[in-house]
Amino acid sequence: MESAKKVVLAYSGGVDTSVCIPYLKEEWGVDEVIAFAADLGQGDELEPIRKKAIEAGANDSLVDDLIQPFVNDFAFPAIRVNALYEGRYPLSTALARPLIARRLVEVAREVGADAVAHGCTGKGNDQVRFDVAIAALAPDLKVLTPAREWGMSREETIAYGERFGIPAPVSKKSPYSIDLNLLGRSIEAGLLEDPMVAPPEEVFACTASIAEAPDEAQDIEIRFECGNPVAINGDRLDPVMLIKQANLLAGRHGFGRIDMIENRVVGIKSREIYETPGLLLLIRAHQELESLTLSAEVLRTKLLLEQKWSELVYQGLWFSPLKDALDGFMDRTQIDVNGVVRIRLHKGNATIIGRGSSQNSLYISDMATYGKDDNFDHMAAKGFIYVWGLPSRLWSAARRR
Repeated sequence: MESAKKVVLAYSGGVDTSVCIPYLKEEWGVDEVIAFAADLGQGDELEPIRKKAIEAGANDSLVDDLIQPFVNDFAFPAIRVNALYEGRYPLSTALARPLIARRLVEVAREVGADAVAHGCTGKGNDQVRFDVAIAALAPDLKVLTPAREWGMSREETIAYGERFGIPAPVSKKSPYSIDLNLLGRSIEAGLLEDPMVAPPEEVFACTASIAEAPDEAQDIEIRFECGNPVAINGDRLDPVMLIKQANLLAGRHGFGRIDMIENRVVGIKSREIYETPGLLLLIRAHQELESLTLSAEVLRTKLLLEQKWSELVYQGLWFSPLKDALDGFMDRTQIDVNGVVRIRLHKGNATIIGRGSSQNSLYISDMATYGKDDNFDHMAAKGFIYVWGLPSRLWSAARRR
């Protein structure tokens, strides 16, 4: 391990990042450790986390409010893309990592640190996301990864921390590993590692169970401008409040739970539980509005590129040339994505029941109708079908010969 004098540590308050503080000093000879925690709307009181870092031996402990850029610069682009990793996971955790890495680098520059550090293990995705993002933004900074290298078991890590007054945060009663921010929660470990075991109700916190969800359905309307959600039920909201309101509405009706077997960047499969009520609701509404306002070829091409964009973000390549190029395409497609989508929330479902755009709809009533106002030229179909089917007929004739 290459030595460093002053290190900025990405700090969450968990056992691994807490143990990193004395470990960096005692084992790796770091002179000064500055803990940095990001407020991403997780709802926790962050002052105790700041103090905990000091108690664990940090020379300074910083907490930054990053909620606004998290929504504007990361969540809203993901909504415009309809970003769903492997078609299901809306990247609530993955979207936070490049933002934390970006601010981590900025803090390192501000305090004159010669290295940054994180507490990710060698098995997860976050180590990749942090390391790659930091290398893209500040290739001159050392990246220290004690939890990946110290070789301690979970029990040994807890015991090491206790030597320095760091309490174990996980009890036998609640063995889950949870990541939380404004966009949702991810839950893993414990009995969830058995893919045949249904997740107990205790793991969920922001979505109601089907049994507890209201018996009466609720219809809501979401308005979009240039692909961005701007209003719910006619009330224009700032981006952060809009996400909070979407979370509240969808979560109340039990919508937004995901239970999936996921392919991690490092090559293993893991069982992940997610709660992403608002983000999943907004993506579904956005997809529906695009079906009304984008041409067929743009939609089909965008669908392919959405999958690639989602993979890049999941794999930690937010700051990469392909992701940057795809952003240009995605932004161009959103100019005409304006309108309202009506959704019915009921017992874990979000059903689209209406969509409209006064400006940019490509749904033309007198072309779609079968009534008396039909203006479609039915006779034109004969020539179209002849030309459209010609390659197939020629191929079939050649086979018969």
